[in-house]
Amino acid sequence: MAVEFRPALRSDAREIARLFQISSEGASDYIWSQLAEPGQDLLEVGAARYAREDVDFSYQNCLIAQAEGEVIGMLHSYVMRHDPQAAPVTDPVLAPYATMEIPDTLYISSLALHEGWRNQGLGKQFLAYAYDRANRLGLNGLSLIDYAANTGARRFYERHGFRIVDTCQITPHPMIRVTGEAYLMYRP
Repeated sequence: MAVEFRPALRSDAREIARLFQISSEGASDYIWSQLAEPGQDLLEVGAARYAREDVDFSYQNCLIAQAEGEVIGMLHSYVMRHDPQAAPVTDPVLAPYATMEIPDTLYISSLALHEGWRNQGLGKQFLAYAYDRANRLGLNGLSLIDYAANTGARRFYERHGFRIVDTCQITPHPMIRVTGEAYLMYRP
């Protein structure tokens, strides 16, 4: 079955949110729970977040993979810049990640594929796109955060030139499905 890669559309926002739920091990649901109105569905919060324009967490920063008209995966990435005036992150669950940044890189915040589409070379194609985008933008490579518990993903990234450059301890929370360490990974 032929797989097509294309820029995301605003109408993909709900599927982008669903794929973020797959790749984030509960972190996206945690973030969305902080933004939700009482009783609001978390997937709806995520979809609204990715329907926005001209912000980092936008459909505009997503590449979609589709087969037979169905979204099967996505890559979300944005330019990581140092902002000396950014307010400090005080949320105890998110604070450990606040210093895990490499300025002037293309930060991959999510690379996710639906079950049945993994281990078919699509992740490699997404990374090739990200690397080309980083080069076009004159950036110093790619960066991402991965969980130590996700050994398969870590091996995948290491096979594609990433190395661990920093670690932090994950703050336990009932919505976060992993414990232990998180890794900041970098590919020049």
